[in-house]
Amino acid sequence: MQFLLHMVVTWPPDGDPDELQRRVAGEHERSVELAEAGIIKQLWRVPGQWANWGIWEAPDATAIHEAVTSLPMWPYLEVEVHPLARHPNDPAAARGND
Repeated sequence: MQFLLHMVVTWPPDGDPDELQRRVAGEHERSVELAEAGIIKQLWRVPGQWANWGIWEAPDATAIHEAVTSLPMWPYLEVEVHPLARHPNDPAAARGND
């Protein structure tokens, strides 16, 4: 099942810069692991914001929750999760590109 996720980082302005650096490095490492596991399919950053949109895939919402909460930045994320379902008028499906 695919999910559209919107994440916004809410790092406190007075947060420890060394801790931020550790978490950002860990975030990259964990994101690579999730991508290699087939969970993170695509990511787009939002220009001018510390935010992203992504397509994630997992068997269910519980698995998505477990993946998101495994991110080192989890305590500083606002996350919206939108389950996705196929649309009968999807042009990609009509072309056989699903």
